Amino acid sequence: MEITWLGHSCFQLRGKNVVLVTDPVTPRQANSEVANSLSKVNASIVTVSHDHPGHNYVQGVGGNPRVVRGPGEYEISDVLITGVASYHDDEHGQKLGRNTIYIIHMDDLVICHLGDLGHVLQEQQLEEVADADILLLPIGGGNSIDATQAAEIISQVEPRVVIPMHYHPEETEGVPAQLNKFCREMGVEAIEPQPKFTVTKNSLPAAMQVVLLTPR
Repeated sequence: MEITWLGHSCFQLRGKNVVLVTDPVTPRQANSEVANSLSKVNASIVTVSHDHPGHNYVQGVGGNPRVVRGPGEYEISDVLITGVASYHDDEHGQKLGRNTIYIIHMDDLVICHLGDLGHVLQEQQLEEVADADILLLPIGGGNSIDATQAAEIISQVEPRVVIPMHYHPEETEGVPAQLNKFCREMGVEAIEPQPKFTVTKNSLPAAMQVVLLTPR
């Protein structure tokens, strides 16, 4: 599988027979980490964690994909997807509404995309994501979990690969680099970003690895 970060919470998962896009990002959205258009991205499947701008630009994905929204079980083109109910905030959705966590079984790998999760995992949610090989999670804070909460969730799930999302890759005026804080929380040294991450079940690292991707 080849994993590419398209910015914000949007990833392209390119498998042997299927291409899946998560949370398609609105081009040139305000305060986005990426200003690219999705016009050249085709997919078989699109997952949407919640209907906020920057996460639901389904019309920007070509290929007439099947769109998955909300909790439930979905089987599309030999890809099994489980949507798990969660919240966009730490007040049971009272401030920002609901969020869906997706567990994606594809090419013998289990990928968990946390969407715009706003709280640490509850027991039932943890049971659903416990088998994740690869965890895609926000780290930037604001309207979703921050670096400290992200590190706590990683310790709960214990995935083999962690790929952070929903953060500004570079330091901005008055805002400390969110990635630096995450690396400190994880106890890892500076990591060189890469344009894509290629992985199979057999090539998963024995010890947990943090992978940084450059937004495309």
